[in-house]
Amino acid sequence: MYKKFIPTTLILVLLAAGTAFAAEEVVEITMESNAAAVATVQTNLNYVWTLIAAALVFFMQAGFAMVESGFTRAKSACNIMMKNLLDFSIGSLAFWAIGFGLMFGVTNTGWFGTTDFFLSGWTGPDGDQWILAFWMFQCVFAATAATIVSGAMAERTKFTGYLAYSVVVCAFIYPIFGSWAWGSLLNGNGWLEAKGFIDFAGSTVVHSIGGWCALAGAIVLGPRKGKYGPKGEVKAIPGHNIPMAAIGVFILWLGWFGFNPGSTTTGDTSIAMIFVNTNLAAAAGVIGAMLLSWIMFKKPDVGMSLNGALAGLVGITAGCANVSPTSSIIIGFIAGIIVVTSVVTIDRMHIDDPVGAVSVHGVCGAWGTLAAGLFNIGGTTVAIMTTQVIGIAAAFVWAFGTAFILFKIISMTIGLRVSEEDELTGVDITEHGAHAYNDFLTTN
Repeated sequence: MYKKFIPTTLILVLLAAGTAFAAEEVVEITMESNAAAVATVQTNLNYVWTLIAAALVFFMQAGFAMVESGFTRAKSACNIMMKNLLDFSIGSLAFWAIGFGLMFGVTNTGWFGTTDFFLSGWTGPDGDQWILAFWMFQCVFAATAATIVSGAMAERTKFTGYLAYSVVVCAFIYPIFGSWAWGSLLNGNGWLEAKGFIDFAGSTVVHSIGGWCALAGAIVLGPRKGKYGPKGEVKAIPGHNIPMAAIGVFILWLGWFGFNPGSTTTGDTSIAMIFVNTNLAAAAGVIGAMLLSWIMFKKPDVGMSLNGALAGLVGITAGCANVSPTSSIIIGFIAGIIVVTSVVTIDRMHIDDPVGAVSVHGVCGAWGTLAAGLFNIGGTTVAIMTTQVIGIAAAFVWAFGTAFILFKIISMTIGLRVSEEDELTGVDITEHGAHAYNDFLTTN
């Protein structure tokens, strides 16, 4: 009996061990398969989220067009719509051909990229498709920087001059600075980001660059006729459609939920805090601007309040991923106060900015970049703040300097400003042969 039992027992033990080993192999294979499946789903989600965010940022073009048109006169509405249509169209082509390579191409110097022009990094349908999704997201950012300039130069700019500078902004000015701060997102490693510069979604890279270019353009152009009196007094030139401007602000607010959270280019839990910070800063910006305008003008000014929302959004763009929700409220509220003060100050300097683009994007972009270091969740240091100041200063010197030269060249060659007669008639009819409101009579 024992002789038979022992071999049978051994056989059962060996079978059990073999089964367990096989089961362990199956578990390992299953775990590897599951991990691969999860990675594939995450990759696909990253593509989907990045492209949805790009679509939201593209929709901001409509917001900018409505804000600029609403804050200016009816006789310029067609021109403004054409400018916003063309700066995205021509900007996309310029960024595809030159800008993207300068911004994200391989670099040995940290100053600009030298590869990936004409999207040459895309090797076809069988290659890595991420470069296409990444390009699309970055393209709408480049167009945003270009369209910021439009508002400060509204109602007196030649359309041909506008097209010329839109090409240069998207192909050269914006991408070069972008490579300094964001180059490592693809192939490069910019000198500014190597220092630890914090600008997650572009308070300086996008908004201040656009704002400082706008400042240069407004200075070279000069003010609109009738903006300042013979003794230098500031005269208001009211916008023709404040409800349109308000709708534009709401569209921009919505688009910013792609602008800031989309900058993760990753569909994961990190976007939740960025969404919250973005919204809280915008809301606080409205309150800050409204309260200060109420104190200064004895009424809660609608235009200033609308710009307060945009100021809060610009202000939180740099630090949306590294500050707390409470800090975002402080940042937005201060941005709302800054934008009112800046608009009034710039007006008194006889720099005519019809929509407050320099104040909203340039000045509040600088504040937001400073605040990203000041309110950093991980703490702040002298080194962090020094780097932030260096980034802010570099953006101003680069963007204002190059744009000022650009606008001077355009002014001396193809022309930048329309004639006085054309300006008084309205650039809609003189530049495009059209009226925005054909059934209504417009008067000067």
